[in-house]
Amino acid sequence: MNKLNLALENCYGIRKLDAVLDFSHSSTVAIYAPNGAMKSSLANTFQDIADGNKSKDRIFPDRATQRAITNELGEDLPSNCILVLRPYEEVSNQKEETATLLVNLDLRKEFEALHAEINIAKSAFIKALKTQSKTKRDIEREISSTFTAGADQFNVALIRIKDEIAEQPDAPLAAIPYETVMDEKVQAFLADGDSKTAIDDYVKKYNELLAASKYFKKGTFTYYNAAIVARQLKENGFFQAKHTVSLNGDSRVEITSEDQLEQLIREEKEKISTDAELRSKFDALEKQIQKNVTLRDFEAYLQEHEELLPELVDLPAFKEKLWKSYIKANYELYVNLLEKVQAAAIRTKEIQEQAAREGTQWQDVIDIFNDRFVVPFRLEAINKVEVMLGQEAVLRLGFVFQDGEEEVQVGREALLQTLSTGEKKAFYVLNMLFDIEVRRQSGKETLVVVDDIADSFDYKNKYAIIQYLTDLAEDRTFKQLILTHNFDFYRTIESRSLVRRSNCFMVSKTSAGVKLEEAIGIKNIFMNSWKPNFYGDLRKKIGCIPFMRNLIEYTKGDGDADYDLLTALLHWKARSNQITVADLDGIYDRLFGATGRSPNGAETVLEIIDFEAKACLQAPDGINFENKVVLAIATRLLAEKFMGAQINDDDWLAGINSNQTPVLLRRYKETFSDQVEAIQILQRVTLMTPENIHLNSFMYEPILDMSDQHLRRLYQDVSALN
Repeated sequence: MNKLNLALENCYGIRKLDAVLDFSHSSTVAIYAPNGAMKSSLANTFQDIADGNKSKDRIFPDRATQRAITNELGEDLPSNCILVLRPYEEVSNQKEETATLLVNLDLRKEFEALHAEINIAKSAFIKALKTQSKTKRDIEREISSTFTAGADQFNVALIRIKDEIAEQPDAPLAAIPYETVMDEKVQAFLADGDSKTAIDDYVKKYNELLAASKYFKKGTFTYYNAAIVARQLKENGFFQAKHTVSLNGDSRVEITSEDQLEQLIREEKEKISTDAELRSKFDALEKQIQKNVTLRDFEAYLQEHEELLPELVDLPAFKEKLWKSYIKANYELYVNLLEKVQAAAIRTKEIQEQAAREGTQWQDVIDIFNDRFVVPFRLEAINKVEVMLGQEAVLRLGFVFQDGEEEVQVGREALLQTLSTGEKKAFYVLNMLFDIEVRRQSGKETLVVVDDIADSFDYKNKYAIIQYLTDLAEDRTFKQLILTHNFDFYRTIESRSLVRRSNCFMVSKTSAGVKLEEAIGIKNIFMNSWKPNFYGDLRKKIGCIPFMRNLIEYTKGDGDADYDLLTALLHWKARSNQITVADLDGIYDRLFGATGRSPNGAETVLEIIDFEAKACLQAPDGINFENKVVLAIATRLLAEKFMGAQINDDDWLAGINSNQTPVLLRRYKETFSDQVEAIQILQRVTLMTPENIHLNSFMYEPILDMSDQHLRRLYQDVSALN
């Protein structure tokens, strides 16, 4: 892979891009793209190839997308030879399931996808159970502790009761509010000796009456069973089909309608519930309950549902029945979750086995991380021996927090709460390192697309990443395409010889799309481009004005006469339109010991600024550093001239010593508050022009991020005001 030919149309916001990236003399290409220009769109396009997906335009999905990325032989890049490293923010929401699972990127994505489906199904199921049971408790914990010996075996518990739930015909207890009958105070009351005696007395008498019943029978055909039978017969049109039911008692009774069956059940139930001795037993129990004022809800519920008392004799069994009823009432959600859990179990085991086989590579990665990155903890593979012995399937991370001479093992959550944001980002790099080292071990040629992975990192770890990428550039296995919108990072990788200057590009927007241009101004545009062309290039001469003003301020102070003169070329002053090109040449000569002269020395500087600004409106699209500076200076001068003329207070204007544009704007807004459109235009001037004018020789990011089109439109709007 010595060259990459890019031909893209309508790929995630890239309207059109045709470019050739040459890796024949350098294994790394770096592209600087202003915010919103192309960077993430190009990374997404490469990610699509890696994932085997088609690319598209998200904003205009109906636009036809074309994507051709080929090598020097015209061959498409194989999906498995591309590795895209995404920014920290895009991967920082790593799921807990894989937080300490050490496995390669593809398997980790698959593992997370499996658990994502489970989590969606689990969330729906738990939400339904919370509504059904009317509880705010931890559903997973409650179910796990009900059906297993632990509180963290939710899936095991669901699988354990699978057959029992399937065979259960109905959900007889589904309407019971869990908190009312399973409150801690209720459970303590039911466990008390006196209470247990009162319940036992009631249940004993109840069972006697049940045994004497014509139709009910303890344990096989109770109130609930009879009601279920009646309901199911009704729902299935049993009696409408002219079927009958025969009941055995003292004499055979033939039931021919739903009403007849329901009436018989009701009468038989009342014979038991109105028994005088049973009522006295219930009254005795109620007196026990009334001794505790915190049980009023339980007492009220029990009065309406006396049939529950027999269930309360065996609380653990009753608790199981409750949850089985809640689950049965939401059976479809339960089955859906169970199917996903069981389907994922087989593949999860295979992924864990693969992770175990990659354990030795992980140790290498852990060593690289511990050696290169500056964080207050050390990584360890805490179960390395167990994995080697086959006692555990997956290598897991451990974290040793270091504070001076003291060390302590901490959990992941505790660690992340302690780390700064920059240190957390360094932790993210760990999985990135592993994905690269797996490729290195395989020896397969790989294009690594680096999408701003070091953005917003602290400096010490940013340089650790740069050094790692520099080492990677020396490995013939890898070609690197580094994408960034951080100019400081861009300049650093060029200065550290990670990428050759000829392989450094900048993105510029055009009316047709985007294009890559040779990088300019990486180190010092003032010294390397504008200053040497001061006499011969009018736009570069204008661009030198703020640089020269900065230098004079640093060396002679802001009281120097030349400083005042240059200030009058950046802000509208009474003398601004009197300063000539020869005057500007004189300042340059005094500052740098030069003796050159411009051929148009008699012209005023404002005349050439006005002329060049108008010419910039017709200039072709491109990086155009000097065009932006010229437009920014011209725009601000026009805006201040307009406000000064409208305010018409020369003495007040002459007294402004600093921040002239916002001071003028405040006065203008106070005086001409009804000029809404003009005020909006002038506010844009204060927002857009300062950073483009007062740039220094080391930082060009504001001017790079500002589009030519924005500045051109602003200049034209301000010109219209004048």
